[in-house]
Amino acid sequence: MITLHTSLAATAVAVLAGCTTPPPRLEKPVLTPGDPSAPSQVTPAEAIVIAQRLSTHPWRPFSKNILHGKDAGGVIVHTPDTGFRDQPGRPGWWIPGEVNTGIPYKWGGFDDPASFDAAIAIGRAAGDVSSPAKRSADNAAVSTQAAGVDCSGFVSRCLKLPSVHDTAKLPSVCTPLQNATDLRPGDLLNIPRRHVLLCAGWASPDRQWIYFYETGGAPDHWRPGLKQAPLEALLALGYVPLRYNGMAAESRTDGKQILSRSALTSAEVVNNPTIGEP
Repeated sequence: MITLHTSLAATAVAVLAGCTTPPPRLEKPVLTPGDPSAPSQVTPAEAIVIAQRLSTHPWRPFSKNILHGKDAGGVIVHTPDTGFRDQPGRPGWWIPGEVNTGIPYKWGGFDDPASFDAAIAIGRAAGDVSSPAKRSADNAAVSTQAAGVDCSGFVSRCLKLPSVHDTAKLPSVCTPLQNATDLRPGDLLNIPRRHVLLCAGWASPDRQWIYFYETGGAPDHWRPGLKQAPLEALLALGYVPLRYNGMAAESRTDGKQILSRSALTSAEVVNNPTIGEP
């Protein structure tokens, strides 16, 4: 039998529940689409998510994925495994038989996680480091027997481009920024025929330090990662700030609202940046 007190209490709870104000909805950032004639369309958040995915992708290589010598086509390949020590100060890093993270650097590489995993599974070489000889030979030094991604391949993937755009071609699909402090997540810092970085946000409120993703640069030369460095030092090296024409303009421009807290804490500090590999 339900008592009067119980019935009144239940009624009061029901009334109060009906009067409860629902929590306010968080408005999604307003996006202005990029140039429809651009090769692809992408948002700042999408570009950063792709960069994180390429930088943290887990994979397990084996001895069959190591190559130090000529591939089947006669191209010299050096995988950046822990046995690579040919370039002092720029050693290899991945360990066969263990789970490694980050798709390794490959001269001329344009792999995404799926194509990279498929190549590793059939015994392709896991990466191919850059060298003066490769830079001189350019496309002729690109191995079809190796898998990975180089700096322009990395950025091209982040921009969802249908094909790789190297550092000389990227400016043709971008617009230069008049002021580097206008950089937003998803923008680029580029040196034609040298190297390119993907802006990930501002590391300091005064916009003197910047977060960026890259592969082929210090301190982990042969794998992609998130880093932070003084903007002035990067500009002094000759980097030009660019915005991809297909990049959607987002109402929020602070990179900290895109990058996760764990990503921010993992960013490598590069006090004295140098130009990495293309």
